[in-house]
Amino acid sequence: MKPFVGRDHELRRLQDLSKSGRACLAVIKGRRRIGKSRLAEEFGKGNVFLPFSGLAPVRGVTAQDQRDAFGRQMATLFHLPPLTFTDWSDAFAHLSMHLTKKPTVILFDEISWMGSKDPTFISKLKVWWDLALQNHPSVILILCGSISTWIDKNIINSTAFFGRVSLYLELTELSIPQCKELLNLQGFKGSDLDFFKILSVTGGVPWYLEQIQTDQSADENIKRLCFEKNGLLVHEFDRIFNDLFSSKGEIYKKIIKILSQGMKDRAALQKSLSYPLSGTLSQHLKALEICGFVSKHPDWSLKTGKLGKATLYRLSDNYLRFYIHYIEPNLAKIEQEALLEVPLSSLPGWEPMLGFQFENLLLKNRPLIYKALGIHAQDILIVSVKGDPGYKEEVPAATVFS
Repeated sequence: MKPFVGRDHELRRLQDLSKSGRACLAVIKGRRRIGKSRLAEEFGKGNVFLPFSGLAPVRGVTAQDQRDAFGRQMATLFHLPPLTFTDWSDAFAHLSMHLTKKPTVILFDEISWMGSKDPTFISKLKVWWDLALQNHPSVILILCGSISTWIDKNIINSTAFFGRVSLYLELTELSIPQCKELLNLQGFKGSDLDFFKILSVTGGVPWYLEQIQTDQSADENIKRLCFEKNGLLVHEFDRIFNDLFSSKGEIYKKIIKILSQGMKDRAALQKSLSYPLSGTLSQHLKALEICGFVSKHPDWSLKTGKLGKATLYRLSDNYLRFYIHYIEPNLAKIEQEALLEVPLSSLPGWEPMLGFQFENLLLKNRPLIYKALGIHAQDILIVSVKGDPGYKEEVPAATVFS
């Protein structure tokens, strides 16, 4: 099994549920590849661990396909003949028959994929929780998903599950020291500069870091993942938006590409997109923020140190920015494997790009910086980014302290 790093707080919170003496429902959400199911798996060690996962929402996948996949996974877990369910209530009831008094962790991974095709899924899951799982005090049911907006709407903010969720976790990227620890455990022996180059492409996303081969230099790893034909990160961008946003993926891609040129407020985004005056743009931005791809920052005056009225949106994902500026414009060359011998340092705007990726890492690791400087969070007046962090204008991040 690959090394598990970080998530100490989240593991402690999950372990506290085990001590409650009752059935508990936990929700874990976060962007794609952030380690949600891996956290549940780590927590499930030493317990009966029953993982189920929904099918990716590719064209043609139906609600029955999802139930069939659930049946196959159940048959595999309990060494049963093939199972077929035409109703989720029957599937849940059959699972209940195999539960024991032993401490058990049930994982429904990518639950939004599992249930989005059946409008009765949520209500039947709620009935199963109320009438069946409550009679199994040693059971912890974990619901995971990358489509955080679906989870918010159907689980967190749903009246069906009001008062039933015992724990709600939102996973973010690993911190810089945790990324270093993960790479070291994998056997990475590169320099600090090599380490930084890798983070400039991957950010703190665990799955991306796990793809690093320790017998290669940072540049060789980046070329293999990003500039080699069929490299793992060459097509990751499309997978993100197709898997998370399905038919609406194109509008989210457009928003991301505009923000890759620099921060914008909602009005400027609306103008750049030629988007109609409606509330849906705000919903799209909120979805990207929930997924961890976009962050919002209050505008403020350097002269007065006071907040302005506008809210600025910023692309906060290192991989997405790297893809838009370096992978997408070179897809034809990548297909021909024409960039494998090109030094990364010769790519247009390479050094400014490293600077902005570094800025992004620092923004995400602010608590560690405060601690190193001996600054207490309560003493900070404003934390924001001032200016346009696009590649055409090198404006550093700024923090105003009281």
